[in-house]
Amino acid sequence: MTRCELCELAMPVVWRGPKFSVIVVDDASYPGFCRVIWNEHVREMSDLAKEDRLLLNEAVFQLEEAVREVMQPLKVNVASLGNVVPHLHWHVIPRYADDAHFPAPVWAQAVRETPADVLAARRALLPQLEAAILRRFK
Repeated sequence: MTRCELCELAMPVVWRGPKFSVIVVDDASYPGFCRVIWNEHVREMSDLAKEDRLLLNEAVFQLEEAVREVMQPLKVNVASLGNVVPHLHWHVIPRYADDAHFPAPVWAQAVRETPADVLAARRALLPQLEAAILRRFK
């Protein structure tokens, strides 16, 4: 196996359980961008046992609820790509009409710059987001 960025992840983990971890990604343009990362190196959802697939799906839904509660986005994008890092993980991304890429995916070319004060206000919510995540994953 080649080097895996998620296995070597340096970002602080908000919550870690026996099967998966939850992180808040340090992305200046997207405060509140989170990931659910399966702890074991697995490529696809279909590689998991049914009960683990259900557990992971529920974790993604719980994380989405925490993001919606705290960040109050217009929309939440949920994606599992793994084309660059073939280690099972889900992105949960709050989206706003004023974000740099809206309505395109966050990986598309930016079409605007989100005002710095708006991003700062969203970043200020991150401690509340972490608390909301911890409440859901006790």
